[in-house]
Amino acid sequence: MYHPALKTPLCEMLGIDYPIIQAGMGFVARGPLAGAVSAAGGLGCIGAASMTGEELREEIRIVREITDKPFAVDILFATTGGKQTPVFTSDVQDHIDVIFDEKVPVLASGLGNPGPIIDECHAAGMKVLSLTGNTKNAKRLADSGVDAVIAQGYDGGGHTGRVGAMTLLPAVIDAVDVPVLAAGGIGDGRGIAAAITLGAIGVWLGTRFIATPEAWGHDNYKRRITEIDDEGTTRTRCFSGKPCRMIQNDTTKAWESPELEASIRPFPRQMANVTEWLGKDPYMAGRRDGETDIGALAAGQSSALIHEVKPVAQLIEDLMTEASATLDRITKIAAAAS
Repeated sequence: MYHPALKTPLCEMLGIDYPIIQAGMGFVARGPLAGAVSAAGGLGCIGAASMTGEELREEIRIVREITDKPFAVDILFATTGGKQTPVFTSDVQDHIDVIFDEKVPVLASGLGNPGPIIDECHAAGMKVLSLTGNTKNAKRLADSGVDAVIAQGYDGGGHTGRVGAMTLLPAVIDAVDVPVLAAGGIGDGRGIAAAITLGAIGVWLGTRFIATPEAWGHDNYKRRITEIDDEGTTRTRCFSGKPCRMIQNDTTKAWESPELEASIRPFPRQMANVTEWLGKDPYMAGRRDGETDIGALAAGQSSALIHEVKPVAQLIEDLMTEASATLDRITKIAAAAS
């Protein structure tokens, strides 16, 4: 039996055994990973960002071949039309259509505000979770009707904000009247216990789930996560034009060099310019082909806590065991002091 504090309201809200959600990471989070996480008692999540609508549909069906347990789809709610008349882009609308067609149990928004479709989601029995990197946006998301907010700290991998998780999490909990999950810098069970102690109802883990056999990606990428220390990542605009935490390599270092031509840098053409500069797509070079010296490899500072590539089922068991032991230790300390 795990510590009773780990049976959080998130478990009841989503119909899962453990308060662990696997982040919907672009390129990496596909059907096999999401299905394995859900089958092991957490909530698996498909990252829709790199997919067409029909590719997303195929990954959803892969999850359902693995398990009948709940899962999520993470959509990046990009819009066009400016602030006055924002409209979801065509690929986002395709993703939205698919999640309703396939009756997906949980929607996660890794970017933007799903507000315009939340009523429809709730009418379909769907729960909605949204990521935020600051309290201002957390309030906006809560006001839009999301079921829970995910507070992602500066230490998280991929696109991330400016506030560290240990400050952001309690600040967001104080600022909103909906449940809050923790993200960023959590790589083991001690981090899960800390998040619960601070008031989170669960955790959103990305980097730790990349280092699993079930994640889509080259073994070199996964192995590199296990090799780097706490200074092995950097927050850079190199690949997308927006601050994104990546594993440091020759490309990220060259980006900071004053010798790099200024024409490479202007937003929003970083992706196209870096692709031209390298002669290949940096995301495919790193994640698919394993060229860790030049490719775009999203990873958080929690990489320093990850020392082996581990199957999902074993990983979740280990995370829960360590989180439970940590909470047990806190309980004993409190009992001894009373």
